[in-house]
Amino acid sequence: MRRSIFCLAALLAALATPAAAVETRTIVRIQPNLVGRTVIQTICTALNCQVAGSLDTLPDSTDPSSLFLVKNLPPPSWLVNYALLGIEAVEPDLKAGVDEEDEYWYSSQATAAVLDQLWNREPTSYFGTSAWRSYLEQPAGVIVRIREAHCGLQATGGGTVAVIDTGVDRTHPTLAPVLTQGYDFTRNVDGGSERADVDQATAAVLDGIYSVNPGTAAVLDQATAAVLDDGAHSHFGHGTMVAGLVHLAAPTASIMPLKAFDASGAGYTSDIIRALVYATRRGAKVVNMSFSRPTPSQELKRALDYATSQGLILVASAGNDGQSTLMYPAAYPNVMGVASTTNDDVRSSFSNYGANLVWVAAPGEGVLTTYPWASFAAAWGTSFSTPLVAGGAALLVGLEGSANEDQAAGAIANAHALTPELGYGRLDLFQAVSAGRNLWPNAPESALPDSCAASGVDWSPEPH
Repeated sequence: MRRSIFCLAALLAALATPAAAVETRTIVRIQPNLVGRTVIQTICTALNCQVAGSLDTLPDSTDPSSLFLVKNLPPPSWLVNYALLGIEAVEPDLKAGVDEEDEYWYSSQATAAVLDQLWNREPTSYFGTSAWRSYLEQPAGVIVRIREAHCGLQATGGGTVAVIDTGVDRTHPTLAPVLTQGYDFTRNVDGGSERADVDQATAAVLDGIYSVNPGTAAVLDQATAAVLDDGAHSHFGHGTMVAGLVHLAAPTASIMPLKAFDASGAGYTSDIIRALVYATRRGAKVVNMSFSRPTPSQELKRALDYATSQGLILVASAGNDGQSTLMYPAAYPNVMGVASTTNDDVRSSFSNYGANLVWVAAPGEGVLTTYPWASFAAAWGTSFSTPLVAGGAALLVGLEGSANEDQAAGAIANAHALTPELGYGRLDLFQAVSAGRNLWPNAPESALPDSCAASGVDWSPEPH
């Protein structure tokens, strides 16, 4: 092996080229027989590129690696032969773009009702946490039959849902009790906090390439808050909002905040891959991915395949372009793609659609959810339909800890049928959990606290 590396170093010295003037980011996979950091370091020493880190190991790990983020790797040429250098594959470390929706909702009659409803801030007990009554009694929860699944079928969730997003406000009283240790891949520190992006003194309200997929998001406390609409903070709060909807659907599941996006909503493929590896190796069972990109990534697909091979259940948003178009990762066959519907069970005008993209749909207009600084917000977009489905997967994991992607997807396919462009239809948690109980007839029932009976919220199941 030493002789091979020495020969490789000599060859590379002859092939060395000047460093690129503009920094580039490339995902590099080295050949299987050369696994380790020595080879990639030797390559970059000779080619004036920089190894930014391993992508297929945990942070700070010294385990052997074959996938790396490399900056300023020269493009292939007659002097730079990737195969000869020991490189198996390369791809650009791309971001993806989200087209913002027109803020049509400001003048819509439906919005006025949402704003009125959100003012009901009475603190209400919810499976060991406290939340605004408006969040617990919102139409989206009624539509997907949350209370019937919780109180009629005794399913409140289990396992850990990894939320790959902009981070989560770890101090939010509704979420704090269910958060596990997470990680911030944008800063390479533990925690996964969203609050690091914004100072509380300067903002309480903030108006997505992989980019998170909101249509719009609005905090309903503008009378007392400064509004920041600069591009650098255009998606602040997104991860906390997504986590809140996971918690609404599966209140006794844990949530792992994995920050792979900054407050502008932008994230690199490399950080998403690292987050998937982290989720897989640190015990997550469900992964929520409220982001998309119009072009596929072979290395992202590898990471997704690795996750499902280890028993993880993957859910991703379909995107907000209002088109029948493939978006990734939702379009991969081992991922449940989620579209958005109105409260009248019609596809949201902004939602992407198509049988090759969408597994199911869920409400995504004016849904009420957690927002940083102990607040709550209303949100529009496929980003916020997706965590209701991820929460549904966590309900199934609560029935059977070894539930896998195929089993969860099969149960969730028991949905309220709509049009073929929305896959199996609109999410119905009662039907999904019923299918799960048929699949696992010996699954235990949850020992429910007083949330169903004595919280002041009517959690009794409705007849259907």
